[in-house]
Amino acid sequence: MSLVRLEGVAKHVILPDDSRLDILRDIDLEIAAGDHVAIVGRSGSGKSTLLNLMGMLDAPSEGSVAFRGEPVRRMRKARLDRLRGRNVGFVFQQFNLLAGRTALENVMMPLGYARGRDFWTRRTAATRMLERVGLGHRIESTPEQLSGGEQQRVAIARALVRRPALILADEPTGALDVETGASVMSLLDEIASEVDAALVTITHDLNVAARARRHYRLDAGVLTAFALDLPANAAAADASGLSASVEERPGAEPQPDGAEPGPDGAEPDPGLTAHPLEVAS
Repeated sequence: MSLVRLEGVAKHVILPDDSRLDILRDIDLEIAAGDHVAIVGRSGSGKSTLLNLMGMLDAPSEGSVAFRGEPVRRMRKARLDRLRGRNVGFVFQQFNLLAGRTALENVMMPLGYARGRDFWTRRTAATRMLERVGLGHRIESTPEQLSGGEQQRVAIARALVRRPALILADEPTGALDVETGASVMSLLDEIASEVDAALVTITHDLNVAARARRHYRLDAGVLTAFALDLPANAAAADASGLSASVEERPGAEPQPDGAEPGPDGAEPDPGLTAHPLEVAS
């Protein structure tokens, strides 16, 4: 059984002038446990909207979203909130940490709504997860006292502290320098593999996308599988070279990633916002 399945999903909004804006169009996508999928697209292509639908933060205008075989639309809000809280971890570009709260308090936050043993052992679980991401010595530091890479590690620890089945990462390296971004992605890949979580990465960076086993392009709301073949010397390739290396093959099976990506040279996308309730990216 698939973990998340989208069938015929479309999303549109009605604008103030009564015209309709189509954000996503007829999307079919299936994510299995342990899967690693990258979705590449420009700002405004609908990437964050698609992530919100997969994470059950939003409902489609048409089509269906199912989690472990059960249609999401049939679930009551309280049950849906519990399901999301237990099974989905979000990692955003801008970290979204609580200012003035320590790293430990930020990571403990998702466990504040847990029950039983998970609630009573939340401090221990959060401490262990911070140690796992290399921040055991920074548990009492606030976001203002942490570097960008450290803040993203705290955000990863917070997303994974409940051992979710699905990790959704929206431009997780977009606010980081190249070296730190590569380190953060390696950490995210490693931990996701350890807990057999499905990892879906939304990105505009082909080097980040290359870490995934399946690759999709989202363009004007249409999702298409493609084979990602980076140049042998990706570090020396410019943006135009990377773009040319993406061969779109509608209907083709994505090819597995065969090598570690080199450092990326892409600048953060100024048009992207990481707010989880954004209608369109």
